[in-house]
Amino acid sequence: MAELGKKYCVYCLAEVSPLRFRCTECQDIELCPECFSAGAEIGHHRRYHGYQLVDGGRFTLWGPEAEGGWTSREEQLLLDAIEQFGFGNWEDMAAHVGASRTPQEVMEHYVSMYIHGNLGKACIPDTIPNRVTDHTCPSGGPLSPSLTTPLPPLDISVAEQQQLGYMPLRDDYEIEYDQDAEALISGLSVNYDDDDVEIELKRAHVDMYVRKLRERQRRKNIARDYNLVPAFLGKDKKEKEKALKRKITKEEKELRLKLRPLYQFMSCKEFDDLFENMHKEKMLRAKIRELQRYRRNGITKMEESAEYEAARHKREKRKENKTLAGSKRGKEDGKDGEFAAIENLPGFELLSDREKVLCSSLNLSPARYVTVKTIIIKDHLQKRQGIPSKSRLPSYLDKVLKKRILNFLTESGWISRDAS
Repeated sequence: MAELGKKYCVYCLAEVSPLRFRCTECQDIELCPECFSAGAEIGHHRRYHGYQLVDGGRFTLWGPEAEGGWTSREEQLLLDAIEQFGFGNWEDMAAHVGASRTPQEVMEHYVSMYIHGNLGKACIPDTIPNRVTDHTCPSGGPLSPSLTTPLPPLDISVAEQQQLGYMPLRDDYEIEYDQDAEALISGLSVNYDDDDVEIELKRAHVDMYVRKLRERQRRKNIARDYNLVPAFLGKDKKEKEKALKRKITKEEKELRLKLRPLYQFMSCKEFDDLFENMHKEKMLRAKIRELQRYRRNGITKMEESAEYEAARHKREKRKENKTLAGSKRGKEDGKDGEFAAIENLPGFELLSDREKVLCSSLNLSPARYVTVKTIIIKDHLQKRQGIPSKSRLPSYLDKVLKKRILNFLTESGWISRDAS
């Protein structure tokens, strides 16, 4: 009958029916939680004795004022469920706790009591100490995780995929960079009788293979960044023309070709920014030189520069007109002045305009030219008629002059090419 009635603490005489601690070494020693936690001793009972928790399952951990009235047995089932099913699987956790609790109640109770409550504040620090630091490069370096992140497939047609040997679902090509890289690990196997040297050798093979994969992925990223595949297919010309805000000069195109090896160290945006900044620097330098020229000419205000530029333009226009007029007069007078060295020599009036130019360039007198011309044409006519003749050219005619005169006579039609 005593077991069916109320239970009292043997030390403070408080009622302990919901929860009490029973000593396993002493008879009839049952303590309330407060006396047990204080280490109360009575009679032969000592604080270091073994104990047994006697739980009726009706008391609440958070007090009677806690929302929902969760009992200790439900709390224990909740903690078992969170360990078994994981955070977020509220439906399975509610089924494990019991039919009296809905998934929404389970979620709200766990979040309010175990995360945002006093227990959560005491157990979950604001800053987690000894957090593992990621030492890899986040911006595409050799150890960056972005090198292993899959890229979206290329937006190309089926015919172009076949042309490139491209497999969009795998983002691979039939022929990859370093196609035989898989041969390093294709024959590897871990055996129980491998010694340390063999294990390290196999690890070295795996490391070499991983490096080759990273290099392969890096090259794919460069090709994507610089649109090398559309450039190969000839699809990016119109897009480039639309994207460019200014016209690229020939010098800049040549410089871009020379700096192509920098593609592997710079992104496309960084590369374009480099040339954009170089263009801005060039424009600034030109503007600085213009302002310095204004200062040398005594101009200190921008309002005066417009008047100065208009006067300079008129001055250069007058100078250009004078130059054109002088060149025209020189061409008209140059016809007589060009042959001033030979125009007073005998036979000058017998020459054509082209022959005058030839004699003037060869520094040959008209009379000698006429003599040589007569001999060459006479020999040519005799050979055509089948009459044997021996050419007797003057001694002052060297090989260079003879060749020039023969070519001139051939081009003018005086003699045939066979004769020359």
